[in-house]
Amino acid sequence: MKKTHIIILVLIAAAIVVLISYTGDLTTYETIESARQKEGKFVNLIAKLDKTQPLEYDAVKNPNYLTFTAVDTLGNSIKVVYHNNKPTDMEKSERLVLKGKMQGDHFECKDILLKCPSKYKDDPKAMQQQPEMNKEVSN
Repeated sequence: MKKTHIIILVLIAAAIVVLISYTGDLTTYETIESARQKEGKFVNLIAKLDKTQPLEYDAVKNPNYLTFTAVDTLGNSIKVVYHNNKPTDMEKSERLVLKGKMQGDHFECKDILLKCPSKYKDDPKAMQQQPEMNKEVSN
């Protein structure tokens, strides 16, 4: 075999190893019920804040403790415990991505990602003006 063939085979093998190592990092989103079945394992939970239940956070007493109730798309709810500062505008968020583990009767959250509402959602005038602005830019 030529040296170039050997080098190409080594590079292909290295690429396969890299791809296989990244497959472990692929994330899937879970419901509350499927997260309960994977207790102790790190999962990404998609839910929204249950605004009918109290949100417990006292920035003076303990700024690194937040508890609230989350509801998934199937209607299941769970108590979430987050040991960090409360995210800004959490109450305005449409959806939450909670990263953490199920621990008994609650979800121990390590990170919260907020999906903010669209700025054009409630303003039909803004949506109508958007195409006009694009036409002006292209001319």
